Amino acid sequence: MKNRTGRCFACAFAAVIALSGCGSGNQGFAPPPPEVGVIEAHAEPVPITRDLVGRLSPTRASDVRARVAGVLLKRVYTEGTDVREGQLLFQIDPAPLRAALEAAEAGLAQAEASATNARVFAQRNRELATTGAVSKSELDTAEANERTTAAQVLQAKANLQSARINLGYATVRAPISGRASQQRVTEGALVGEGEATLLTTIEQVDPIYVNFDQPADEIQRLRRAQAAGDVTLVEGNKAQVQLITADGTPYGMAGTLDFSDVSVDPTTAGLAFRGVIPNPDRQLLPGMFVSVRVTIGQLNRAYLVPQIAVVRDATGPFVQVVNAESKVEQRRVTTLSTQGDKWVVTSGLADGERIIVSGIQSAPIGAQVNAVPYQPPGTATAPASAAAAAKP
Repeated sequence: MKNRTGRCFACAFAAVIALSGCGSGNQGFAPPPPEVGVIEAHAEPVPITRDLVGRLSPTRASDVRARVAGVLLKRVYTEGTDVREGQLLFQIDPAPLRAALEAAEAGLAQAEASATNARVFAQRNRELATTGAVSKSELDTAEANERTTAAQVLQAKANLQSARINLGYATVRAPISGRASQQRVTEGALVGEGEATLLTTIEQVDPIYVNFDQPADEIQRLRRAQAAGDVTLVEGNKAQVQLITADGTPYGMAGTLDFSDVSVDPTTAGLAFRGVIPNPDRQLLPGMFVSVRVTIGQLNRAYLVPQIAVVRDATGPFVQVVNAESKVEQRRVTTLSTQGDKWVVTSGLADGERIIVSGIQSAPIGAQVNAVPYQPPGTATAPASAAAAAKP
C-alpha cells in the first residue's frame, strides 16, 4: 500500500515538473508584429496651385463730376442702384448757361454781319483799284479788315460751340454703366466753381477684378522646372483663379488670370497679377480682402501623400515605408505644397512603395510590421455601426 502511494506521489510530482517546463517554454514565443495601415505610392500629374491673399476692385470705375459751375438742382437716380451709360443722374441750373449760349449766338450773328460788310467793301475797292480810283494803301486796309472779320466769325462759332457744350454739361449723365454710389453733394450747393466737384462714383463689379502678388523667385523656379520638363505651366492668361470664402469653401464661379506685370515690386519682391471673376449676384464687393487659389500649371510627375504620413525633424520631411521584407524604412522626401489634406511630394519616393499612414508610433525604423491597406477614420467602423442600428 505504501509503495502504491509513493508511486502516485512520484507521478504527480513529475507531472508538475512537466507543466512547469511547458510554461517556461511559452515565455520564449515572440509577440506578433504590429499592424500598420499603408497606401501605395503612385506618381501622377498634379495641378500646381497657390493660395494667396488678394483684394477685389471694380473692372471699371468712373468719378461723376460737375464740369461747369452752377447750382445743383436735383438728383435723379436712386443711390446704390445700377445705372446705364447715358442715364440722367444730376441736373445743374441751366439758366445762366442758356443765357451764355444766347449771347454766343448773338456774337456770331454780329461777327457774320461785320464779315459780310468787310467782304463787300474789300471787293468794291479791288474793282476800283483797277481804274486807279483808290490807292494801294486803301485796298490793303480793306482786305486786312476782310480777313480780320472772317477770323472773328470763326472765333464766334467756337464760342457758340463752347456755350452749347457747357449747357449740355448742366445735364449730368452716367459716363459708364454700373452701380452708382451715394450722392456726395446735396441739392442747392454750388458746384464746379474752380474745380470739377465730385458728385458720385460709378463702379462696374460684374465681372470683378482680384489683385494679388506672387513671389518672383518662385516664378523663376517654376520656369526652370518647366525648362527641365518637370513642370507644364499654363500659357498666357488661361490660369484658373478661384476665390475661397471666409468659411473655407470655394466661391461658386472660377475666373481666369487677366494680367501679369513685367516688373518686380521692390517692396514685396513679388509680381503683380490680376484675375477676373464673374460676379452676377454682386456678392463680391470692391475693397474686400479674399483668399485666392491660382492654378498655374501642373507637375508632370508627383505623389499625393496624406499629411499625417509625413513627419518632420531637424533635417526635413520624411515618410516611413514598408519594404519587401515587411520591415520599416525611412524615405527623405521633398514637399512642394498641400492640396486639401495631402502633401504634394516631388521626390524621394518610387512607384509601388508602401507608405505607412497609421500606426507610425508603433513602427520604429527596422521593425518588422504587418502591413494592411489604410482605412480612413470611420471607414472600418461604418459596417458595425450600421449593423447596430439595424438591431431592433
